[in-house]
Amino acid sequence: MTAHRSVDRGLLLLRAALGTVFVAHGAQKLLGFGLAGTAGFLESVGVPFPALSAALLIGVEIGGGLALLAGLFTRLSGALLAFAMLVALVTVHLPNGYFLPDGVEFVLTLLLGSVALTQSGAGRYSLDARLSGRTDVPARADEDVRIAA
Repeated sequence: MTAHRSVDRGLLLLRAALGTVFVAHGAQKLLGFGLAGTAGFLESVGVPFPALSAALLIGVEIGGGLALLAGLFTRLSGALLAFAMLVALVTVHLPNGYFLPDGVEFVLTLLLGSVALTQSGAGRYSLDARLSGRTDVPARADEDVRIAA
């Protein structure tokens, strides 16, 4: 197996892991806490426009997570999810140290994984690659390795 295929498979696994986590957390906010409960929590930690912020957060987590799973609009989704995790890190988790259950380690992992996908794109096993037509694989390992979208 050449290096570029390993990278593409790694990006697929990263997208699958992050996508499922974000969809689950967005669904938990929507179906478990509800929009009002999520807005109340955001208000309690000082997030401005809590009702709007709650709706946007839920939409970004569910929509962005689904987009990561499909590899669609990966860079944009990664950037939006990274921003959401940065806000969570600063407003909720940073005062609680590093370790779970309340520290930054989980949110930091989601933040950096999202930034990584924003930087790299989805890889060849994605809708981004299909839509852009960048699914080509170099014939030799020493040729230019291109990571799609």
